[in-house]
Amino acid sequence: MKIGKRALAVGAGFALIVAVGAILFDRYWYYLPGVIQSITDPVKPNREIVWEEGPSEVSLPPSERAPNIVFILVDDMGFNELTYGGGGLADGTVPTPNMDSIASGGAIFTNGYAGNATCAPSRAAIMTGRFATRFGFEFTPVPPAFAKNIAAFANTGAIYHGDREKDTPPVEEMSVPVSEIYISQMLKEQGYRTLMLGKWHLGATDTSRPEMRGFDEALGFMPGAALFLPKNHPDVVNSMQDFDPIDRFLWANLPFAVQYNGSKHFAPSEYMTDYLSNEAVKAIRANRNRPFFMYLAYNAPHTPLQALKSDYDALSHIEDHTLRTYAAMIVALDRGIGKVLDELEAQGLEENTIVIFSSDNGGANYVGIADLNTPYRGWKASFFEGGIHVPFFMKWPAQIPAGTRLENRAAHVDIFATAAAAAGAQLAEDRVYDGIDLMRHVRGEAVSERPLYFRSGNYRTLFKGDWKLQVLARPAKAWLFNLADDPVEQYNLAEENPEKLAEMMAALEMIDAEQAEPIWPSLVEMPVMIDRPLGGAPRGTDDEFVMWAN
Repeated sequence: MKIGKRALAVGAGFALIVAVGAILFDRYWYYLPGVIQSITDPVKPNREIVWEEGPSEVSLPPSERAPNIVFILVDDMGFNELTYGGGGLADGTVPTPNMDSIASGGAIFTNGYAGNATCAPSRAAIMTGRFATRFGFEFTPVPPAFAKNIAAFANTGAIYHGDREKDTPPVEEMSVPVSEIYISQMLKEQGYRTLMLGKWHLGATDTSRPEMRGFDEALGFMPGAALFLPKNHPDVVNSMQDFDPIDRFLWANLPFAVQYNGSKHFAPSEYMTDYLSNEAVKAIRANRNRPFFMYLAYNAPHTPLQALKSDYDALSHIEDHTLRTYAAMIVALDRGIGKVLDELEAQGLEENTIVIFSSDNGGANYVGIADLNTPYRGWKASFFEGGIHVPFFMKWPAQIPAGTRLENRAAHVDIFATAAAAAGAQLAEDRVYDGIDLMRHVRGEAVSERPLYFRSGNYRTLFKGDWKLQVLARPAKAWLFNLADDPVEQYNLAEENPEKLAEMMAALEMIDAEQAEPIWPSLVEMPVMIDRPLGGAPRGTDDEFVMWAN
């Protein structure tokens, strides 16, 4: 009898443990990827990076050798976040003098466009000089847990396609096919030392990491994200967006860690933005006597929002905590870019170094700040101008007069062709390149207008001349804008101009037919409101939105 009672007690206890475990798993399952990573690949202590030294003596002065190329890519920066054009955060009270100096010291492309409206497809277009859909890199690599988290979050209206999980490879394997030529590979063949720092988001396997795709040295986070400091660090200020499912997932899973050339993860020595900036300075110093290409890809100001307390405290005039944290991240970003520019000057490299600055896409609605993309409508994860019309500057004192301002359409796919021309490389003839050498615009050469095309699942967009067409299959809708008359997309002409709509649709279908099938499927579709950020009232019946496939 005692044994029977004991067995019943053990059974009841086990059942209680299972029940509690089920409740906890149901509530906190989205922590699982981070837990698994912390067990299988724990973050090691910081280690010093010693960048390989180039020649100790100069064989040719900088002015007589191929130009260095420094491409600075920031993450989710909206069009209105810099002060160079009279904009800036908090009514222009957060100056960005160093980023502004790239614009004022060279060329501003007022109509600069990202490679896509989200992180990874945009980076794939940058690396290859081709629309990422030409080789099937259509959707942002995310693990199923990330996609499930979005769909499970209250009131998102997102759709999770669980039946597609079986066709989804691990996120580390989601990458650009090895048949594609990266800008790093092209420049390495031209004798450049190739360096990468920061966010990669193009795979993390032995065939897809940056040091396997043409970069001699790579320091950053693979496949694509990291904290700026540990959450409980005494020098950090955090702003958690409790209305955003992406934010919830990132806080639960991101480590404060980097890798160097495929090493185990280790902790940076300081706030991530400062760390990447200071390492970039060291890398420039090590390579001062030979041509180099540096891809400096900051993860700021992408969420999770984390600022140094010292930067946060210096912005006491900003009352809103989220905006103040975000603005402090911009302060650190500008400080770091200033260090990079100063080092180029200190080493006598400024005159013959091409510095290109842009953002991977527009500002994100999930930050909850209303005017990041002013004057444009839309956000990251939409093909409205706010999602893809980004800051785009190019400085090359030896070739570009300061104060150059160009209205020609420039795009991320142009960076490859521009670098190739500057380095004296020929583009491969066995594939279509969608970019052009931007120096042709600088020199005032006649350049045929080329179309710009974007696709993410059931959502497609085409720029042709002054016209822009956006087509959404679910829910079915078309937006037709004449950007010459309406650059901020206020007047949809689809119904009143059926002839132009038909013409643009035909052109869209033609270029769409040239694209490849996606290498992996989209797991989640989520509504993105065009005119309001997250964090306010729920979507109303009059709110325009698109359904974005991850």
